[in-house]
Amino acid sequence: MENPLTSERTPLKLNTVGLSKKDYDGAPSTLCKGCGHNSISSQIVQVGYELNLRPHELIKLSGIGCSSKSPAYFLGMSHGFNALHGRMPSVATGALLANHTLKAIGVSGDGDTGSIGMGQFKHLMRRNVRMVYIVENNGVYGLTKGQFSATAEEGLELKYAGHNEFPPIDLCMEAIVAGCGFVARSFAGDAKQVRELLKAALSFRGTALLDIISPCVTFNNEDDSPKSYGYGTKHEKPLHELGFIPYAEEIQIAPMEPGELRTVRLHDGSLISLRNLDSDYDPTHKLAALERLQRAQETGEFITGLIYYNPDRPSLAEVEELHTPLAQLPPEQLRPGRESLEAFLQAYR
Repeated sequence: MENPLTSERTPLKLNTVGLSKKDYDGAPSTLCKGCGHNSISSQIVQVGYELNLRPHELIKLSGIGCSSKSPAYFLGMSHGFNALHGRMPSVATGALLANHTLKAIGVSGDGDTGSIGMGQFKHLMRRNVRMVYIVENNGVYGLTKGQFSATAEEGLELKYAGHNEFPPIDLCMEAIVAGCGFVARSFAGDAKQVRELLKAALSFRGTALLDIISPCVTFNNEDDSPKSYGYGTKHEKPLHELGFIPYAEEIQIAPMEPGELRTVRLHDGSLISLRNLDSDYDPTHKLAALERLQRAQETGEFITGLIYYNPDRPSLAEVEELHTPLAQLPPEQLRPGRESLEAFLQAYR
């Protein structure tokens, strides 16, 4: 980077794996200027740099739609697969069964997940594949001119789509019911919260869902739409203040007064601290989380933060007792000889 005053190049600041923030970039975005999806991509770039991720140890996946273009705009040195509409969860499951040591970020949209991909989404949640599943949720099909998606609010009027007569699907509710142990909602305009949730999600043991309201500036940005920038900025109600604390031996958390701070240890030793604004809200209480989401939907509240947390379920790789990744097994273990195959078949004769 050149200093315009001296014409000298200032060295880029490197993290502990020897990469600059620029190394976590992708291609230039082709989305509309001001799209919330671009903000989310920027936060993934920042988190990759801050967490010292090695890009070759991460896979990014997507389906189809504006949201599914996003992986092109971050972590350009990572593995990637752009799947069919609604089929990203199946591709992710296969990839992470082949190599469960990879970190994974799947990016989907409210149409890609809430409509054609709903069945795939639910089964990924119940299997607890270890990955971060981001839904860039704007309530419309932006790539096909702004039709309502399954998450659009009932009664919403949009210039191009008309009147929506159907109740919305709440993807956080669907994830909790399906068994997901890390369920959060955020707002693309709240960069700090998105960043801290991403850090925690990347350290979670199983599937971590981030439902991020990401306004479509072209088709769904009227201030009376709950998925617009204006509405989100005015009505966002964080359930708690979020801070992610990477694990290190020297870090200690001082005791806090009951109800003031809740600290949860993640599977790898990392900590996420939650300062509750709702004094009686407990993110580890499943029924309370569902009730809070239902109440927010009925009152038009826009709650954000970590809504539900359960670290106890084993991941799919743990259930299947995968130790050495399938991708790293030698041919003789992946392709048994004729004698081994014949002995196996004898059990079915």
